[in-house]
Amino acid sequence: MTGSDAAPQIDTSRPHPARVYDWWLGGKDNYPVDEELARKILSLDDTAVRGARGNRRFMQRAVRTVAEAGIRQFLDIGTGIPTEPNLHQVAQGVAPEARVVYADNDPIVLRHAQALLRGSADGSTDYVHADVRDVDTILRLAGESLDFEQPVSLSLVALTHYLGDVEDDVYGLVRRYVDVLAPGSYLILSQVTPDLNPEAIAKAAGAFRAGGTPFFPRTIAEFQRFFTGLELLGPGVIPVTGWRPEPEDVAVQAEGVVPVYAGVARKA
Repeated sequence: MTGSDAAPQIDTSRPHPARVYDWWLGGKDNYPVDEELARKILSLDDTAVRGARGNRRFMQRAVRTVAEAGIRQFLDIGTGIPTEPNLHQVAQGVAPEARVVYADNDPIVLRHAQALLRGSADGSTDYVHADVRDVDTILRLAGESLDFEQPVSLSLVALTHYLGDVEDDVYGLVRRYVDVLAPGSYLILSQVTPDLNPEAIAKAAGAFRAGGTPFFPRTIAEFQRFFTGLELLGPGVIPVTGWRPEPEDVAVQAEGVVPVYAGVARKA
């Protein structure tokens, strides 16, 4: 499934957040313009690679947590370029019957969709090519695979810092998705913050904006606002490597700060 029948064209003249992120993760699906911005930001904020890798590991831990709690449906928006283990592999590793829908607006991710569709024999893995702001399209197409009358895990990992309060009504946008979720659903979020490394994050945000990518770091109070009305799982909102850390995450913590908040909450 996709959001458009037309094959979207890849714009290699300007960096794309998913491809910048891919470069930080050591991937190959990026272009010189993406590498240039990724290196520039890394020169201004030496936590960027730790943050990207910390985000991926947080996603894996959070998905495993909610799958072990009984969730069998997953909607991941802002999927990014796949790296293993990806979300469907984690979810279906716990529950082979799990159904996963990915959504992203980068044509490169669309090119990987065929690989993403190879889920477990018992479950399903589908892909929607659409922007997070196109709520109706994503929910309509995701509804072909997911039953929104039953609990769903919604993940927006490392995505909200590309969405503005005014420009995109980011809080209203997230709320529109959460409102359609059945009781017992979960929201998984992570977000860059200026709280832990303000000077470097301000410089990195400036570099993103100069490259044509809006960027909105948020304080802990601003990040917590996304979870209004939901029940936060322990340990609550915390730097991403500290959320239910495994040994590798503890080792990363010793390397230095990772200015990214993370949280997982349940809809009662």
